[in-house]
Order: sequence, then C-alpha cells, then structure tokens
Amino acid sequence: EIHIKEPTEKEVNPRLLPGELLLCEANTVYKYIQEDGSNRGTCGKLVCTNFKIAFLDDDSASDDNEPQFKNKIIGENDITLQCVDQIYGVYDEKKKLLTGQLRKYPEKLIIYCKDLRVFNFCLRYTKEEEVKRIVSGIIHHSQTPKLLKRLFLFSYASAAPNNTEGRNQTVMFDTLEDWRGELERTKGNVKYKAVTINEGYRVSEKLPLYFVVPICVSEESILKYEGRGIPIWCWSCHNGAALLKMSAFPKEQDDSTSQTQKAFLDGIYKTISKAPYELLKTDDLSSSLPSLQDIQTAYTRFKQLFLIDNSTDFWATDVKWFSLLESTNWLEIIRRVLKKAIEVAECLERQHTNVLLIEECATDLCCVISTLVQVMMDSYSRTKSGFQSLIQKEWVIGGHAFLDRCNHLHKSDKEEAPVFLLLLNCVWQLVQQYPPAFEFTETYLTVLSDSLYVPIFSTFFFNSQHQKDTNTSGESLKTQSGPFRFLTVWDWSVQFDPKAQAFLNNPLYAEKPKPDKSQRKTTRFKHQRQLSLPLTATKSTTKRGFFREETDHFIKNILGKRISKFINSSDEPPNSFREFYDSWHSKPVDYHGLLLPRIDGPEIKVWAQRYLRWIPEAQLHGGGTIATAAKILDLMEEVQSLQVKMDEQHSQAISGDVHSVPLLRNSARLSSLFPFALLQRQSIKPALPTSTWKDLEDEDDLVKRDDEFVDLTGDMP
Repeated sequence: EIHIKEPTEKEVNPRLLPGELLLCEANTVYKYIQEDGSNRGTCGKLVCTNFKIAFLDDDSASDDNEPQFKNKIIGENDITLQCVDQIYGVYDEKKKLLTGQLRKYPEKLIIYCKDLRVFNFCLRYTKEEEVKRIVSGIIHHSQTPKLLKRLFLFSYASAAPNNTEGRNQTVMFDTLEDWRGELERTKGNVKYKAVTINEGYRVSEKLPLYFVVPICVSEESILKYEGRGIPIWCWSCHNGAALLKMSAFPKEQDDSTSQTQKAFLDGIYKTISKAPYELLKTDDLSSSLPSLQDIQTAYTRFKQLFLIDNSTDFWATDVKWFSLLESTNWLEIIRRVLKKAIEVAECLERQHTNVLLIEECATDLCCVISTLVQVMMDSYSRTKSGFQSLIQKEWVIGGHAFLDRCNHLHKSDKEEAPVFLLLLNCVWQLVQQYPPAFEFTETYLTVLSDSLYVPIFSTFFFNSQHQKDTNTSGESLKTQSGPFRFLTVWDWSVQFDPKAQAFLNNPLYAEKPKPDKSQRKTTRFKHQRQLSLPLTATKSTTKRGFFREETDHFIKNILGKRISKFINSSDEPPNSFREFYDSWHSKPVDYHGLLLPRIDGPEIKVWAQRYLRWIPEAQLHGGGTIATAAKILDLMEEVQSLQVKMDEQHSQAISGDVHSVPLLRNSARLSSLFPFALLQRQSIKPALPTSTWKDLEDEDDLVKRDDEFVDLTGDMP
C-alpha cells in the first residue's frame, strides 16, 4: 500500500553545499517506511551529488516538523557517499549485491549505511532511463576506487575558501608550543623533550612534525632508522611514570640487520632504564591483543545484527540474540582491550613503571590503549576539550591511517579495520558505567562516530599529518588561489545549533571530586533486548536447544547470581592484576581520579544508542537514558527560570536574553530512539508457528543469510 500526497506544483530541489554538484536524479521513487511488516511509503525524488545520496519528498521543503536534534549538514534522508556500506538490488524478490557495471537494473534498491541506517527504495514506477542513471551513478560514486583529491573535502574547501579551523579550546598538537604545553601540564618536561628534527619530514613521513622523546635520546638515534626503535612519549603520570610507544622493526630481515637493530634497541632500553627514569616494561600489542583482521571480522559480523530490513528480520534474530551476539566476538574484543588498558594503568599507578607499547607502526592499537589509559587516569581527558585534544594528539597527529582504516577511497578492503570505532565503543563502556566523571555524553560519542563519514572535515580523512600538509596546497574554484582551508570536526557549530549542542554536554558532570559509594550503583532499565551477554563459565558446546540454555543463563543473570569468572575461563588475569582491580572496585569512586572499567562478563554492554537507534522494534517508550536526560534538562530549565525571578526581585530590569537549555516537556512521549529518530509505533512480537521455530534451530546462522529476502510488497491475505 503506497500513501501518496496530492502532487504539488512546486518542484523539490536538493539543498547543495558550496562545491556540491548534482550528478544524477530519478523521479517517482518510493521510499518504504517499514513497520510491523506493513509497506507504507512516500513518493519523491532520489538524487546523487558529489557529496551525498538524498531522497527528497514534499516534507523535505517544509521546516514544520524539524527535530530538536537537527544536523545542519546531513538531513534525515541524506547519506554521504562515504557512509554507504553496501548496496543491494532486488530482482524477482531475490536480493543481490550490486557492484560495477550492471546488465539488468533492479526494481528495488536497498542501501546499508555505515551508521547502521537501512534505506529501501522502490524503482518500479520510475522511468527506465532514470533508473539506469541513478543506480549506476550511486554505485559508481559510492563504491568504486577514487583519488584523494576527488573527495568532496577538497571541493568544499575550494568553494568555501573562508573556512577557518576553529580551535574551540581543543589543542591541535600541530605546533611545538602545543607539545611543550602538554609536557608542562603533565609535569613530564623534566625527563622528556619536544623535538623539531622532523621539520620538513626529513626523518619520516609517518611521524608528525613535532613529537616528544626522552631527553637522553640523541638526534642521530632518531634519524638512524627513520624513527623506528625510538620510544615516543604519550603521557606522564602524577608519580613520574610515563606511557611511551614505539614503531617496531620489521620481523622478516636477514641476521646481520636483525643483530644490528637488536643492539640499537638494547642501547635505547639501557639509556631510558637508568635514573632519573623509572623501570621499563615493554608490551608488544601485536601479540597480546587481537589482530586488525580479527577486529574487522568481528565488527563485520556484529553490525549485521543491526542492519535490519524489516520487522520480521528483527524478531527472527531476536530469538537467537545471545548466540548471535556471542558468535560475533565483538564484546569479547572490547573486554580484552579494556583489560589491557587496566594492566597498563596498574604498571603506571601502582608499580611506578614506565610502559612502552610496541606495534608495527604504533598507529593502531597503540592509539587505542594510550587513549584509554589517559581517559582512565587523567580527568582532563574526560572533559570535552580534553578528550578532543587527546584524539588530536594520539590519532590525528599521531598518524592513525583514517583514510585506509575507514576505506574512504575504496582502494583496499585488506587495510580496512574499525580501530577508531573500537576506541569509541570502549570509551562508551566507561561513560555508561561512570556518567558523572565525563563532561560529554553518549550522544557526543555517537555523533563523533557519525562524523567519520562526513567529508567536509579534514580530521578523519588523511592517513598522516604529512599527507594532509602535502595536499593542503591547491587552488580554489573561482578567483583566489592558495592553500585549502579545511574545517575541523571539533567545531560542532558547523553541524549543530546551540540547542542541539546541549545534548552533547553532560548536565550531571561532577565538577569537583565527590566520592560517593551509592552513586556507583547504576539503575538497570528493562530492555526489550538484553544488551550484554550473560556470564558463562564456558562456551556452549552445541547449537541445538539454544533457547533453553540461553533462558537459563538469562534467569541466572537477572537473579543476580554472579559467577566471578570471565567469559573465557582460560583468560584468567594474573593475581596482581586481579588484586589491583578488586581493590580499586571495593572503594568509593573518585570521579576526578583513576577510573577502572568493570569488565566481568555482563558489564560489557552493547552501545545501544549507536546500534539500535534506527530500529523501531528496539525502542523503549518513555524510557532509556533519554527519559532521565529530559527530566534533568526540565529541572535545569526550572532552576534557571527561578534564578531569573530572584534576579528580577533584586534589580528591576534585566538586560539581554537569558540563555537556556532546550526544554523537553512530557518526557513520557519520547522514546529511546530520541534524539536520532522520532517516536514510532510500538512493534508487537509476532507469535511464531512451530515450523518457524524448527527453521530457527537450523545450523545456518541467521546473520549469514545474505541472499534471503522477505518480500512485503505482495497482497495481504
């Protein structure tokens, strides 16, 4: 059933950004809105530009129903080209992955997005020529390999040459002064120095222009192996112990080279193990943590659980939710990463030992662990500007290959791995366990993850500072020539107005340390879908009879019978770690001191807001964290209005408007999908016939059934 509004005379045209060009379009396209198996849709125009794919209907032109949390760059029905994950076509009710040139064009287009949205477009009533143009245009511009300079980032920067990188109190770490300031802030300047030896990138193109090394390391040593084998400073603890990272030497080399490099390393280790330096502990992350390939495989499986085509698919996967979630291994990887960060924190905090993280290029897992350790140990990193400065220091300037890891150019799938997303998932665990310790909210982390795919900011679109610097010189489209002026993602005013930005700030942030044991007990909401795995001593040996086993574990979990073991019993931590972990958790939390995440079994949860926000079936009506947030914002509004009344009594007139936070009355009408999606109709869990239960117990994983497609366009009986 298709609901169409009366055709209007005015044509709906896309709102284009500076430098954005309309490439192709198709009229009479239907966008399905799927709820509970019904097939309602709206008619409109599907367009593709050099920045995005957009669906335009009559509502696109009106500003009447604008949400409070509106993104100024990307609309509700916009998909940036970098955000497209996979495109499927439906031919005779069969789903097929679309790539390259097509011989036959589909009657339906399904676009899966990297932010977990799913768009269904019906092309049955569109002119054949327009179908060919729009489908091949979308596939070509979103899926085929492209040159760096072809990114919309450059078109936008050329057409809007007055852009300036707004600092917003975020330290960018692109100057020597920024590094010296950080050394001074952490009192690391006694034993460490900022060096300028890489100016002009004469040491290495992978290293930043400026970085910090131990004072005793000579320039000759840095130059010898292009910065490899040199301990680079990340952060200093209050007791003087420091966190360092190092690029390892390649493993496959001939004996003489290997011996020379070993002797070089021994010399470096001896130098930084003497006074005034603390004892040194090295940790090779490539052997102690999952590989990038493991991380990519786990996340690929995990995201399939949330790319839901329709209500039937949701309830089908819901039956095997625990099995499917555990089989992805994503939560286990998060747990292992957090555990490693706690181990490093123990060395720094309790053992007063320097920790040297080693990795092939020191730009992937090194970034994850060093960032987490600083978030856990340094309260400045838990403020908004402090966290943004930390991402700049460890990731952007630190040389994380965002372009390759996010596969923005579609050059090589082998290089792709969601390393930065893994970090945000780990930070979210801390944010949801200790909300008052963070100045920012989970909504902030969610929009930060979305910003990975918005190519108007340079922050996440280069592999290194060198690559950005060499591509910054260029000519603008019109009159002026000169270097490109890229935007930074940290200027949130580009995406959100002040009212929307209020959702990024935590109103309950603890400004001063207030240890309070009672605050550590977090309320557990009743979710339609359990968001953490039940605590199990060993993995299930059989796939049959899954429902009974999982229900048993679930009941044990909700009855509070906690088993003090990790999910994998073989992965028991050493005694010193466990003692440190248990000792810290037995004391009241100092929100401005050391924070250790809880990592036993069910404490590691699914980041509900990011992964479930587009699924109406998973929403909580009047519930979720947004209900709490709405109440708090209401109270703040009330307090502010009372303050105004008190001020008015003291002085007869008040000049200027009083700035207030957005008012969210009647929080019961909101759902947990807010602020990303509007309240949607409650979905009823279907009664499954016996034959369906038998199908579900089959050995095939539901998550791997890519080719199956449930057609909802047929006539209802």
